[in-house]
Amino acid sequence: MSIEVKGLTHIYSEGLPDESLALEDISFRAEDGQLVGLIGHTGSGKSTLVQHLNGLLKPKKGHIIVGDVDITAENVVMRDIRRKIGLVFQYPEYQLFEETVAKDVAFGPSNLGLTAEEVDERVREAIELVGLDYDKVKNLSPFDLSGGQKRRAAIAGVIAMKPEVLILDEPTAGLNPKAHADILSMVEKIHESEKNIIFLVSHNMDDIARMSDKVLVMDHGKMMMDGTPEEVFSRGDELKKMGLALPASMEIAAQLRENGFAVGGTCLTMEETADGIAEVLKR
Repeated sequence: MSIEVKGLTHIYSEGLPDESLALEDISFRAEDGQLVGLIGHTGSGKSTLVQHLNGLLKPKKGHIIVGDVDITAENVVMRDIRRKIGLVFQYPEYQLFEETVAKDVAFGPSNLGLTAEEVDERVREAIELVGLDYDKVKNLSPFDLSGGQKRRAAIAGVIAMKPEVLILDEPTAGLNPKAHADILSMVEKIHESEKNIIFLVSHNMDDIARMSDKVLVMDHGKMMMDGTPEEVFSRGDELKKMGLALPASMEIAAQLRENGFAVGGTCLTMEETADGIAEVLKR
């Protein structure tokens, strides 16, 4: 399955004094199995865009084609679309509500017409896929979990729906470094297991550079860049004008080069930068 966005435009409060153009003529394509990084400063339109992808918002104009279905067309059954596209908002743990973790994760698949056995199987798979021990947490109140565990449990509720597209809006926001790393490891595990399209919205350039197959860059409601991590982060001056940073590994390499150390490679990750430094030291 693929997602193609064509000429998407969205206006908030249209016709009112506080009318604002949130998205302007956005176009891109995401292919099956890609992990797509979406970056941009606060207010650039990232969250507005992803809310269009599963039909929470309707565009002023433009089209979103999911597989072979135009979800912006009239008479489309959005319930069917949302079964295919899972959206995890920032701080999803605030949406936990059931008395046990297992019941919370079961809420979504229970509404898909599955048998009780199928729901139970999905709940176990989802809980274990996000790195929690099913037997230990299934009967716990979700509110007794740690912050990182709550977020995993909330994401499991979306995973249990088996979406073909998973959208994660700042999934590591507010977490400590260990929980941050654990959540990203979980995202990689989900991607490897489910082979789905994942949209990862993040302000962390290191995460985006390391994990993404494709990077989309937004600024003031417009799509400014669309390319591989190498292509996007090679345009450092343009990114900085938009208030975005380069990955720390590229900044380190750049400073070393300015001081006479010919560090080679793209240095998109710390591992690549370390390899480049090692080659310089061998000379």
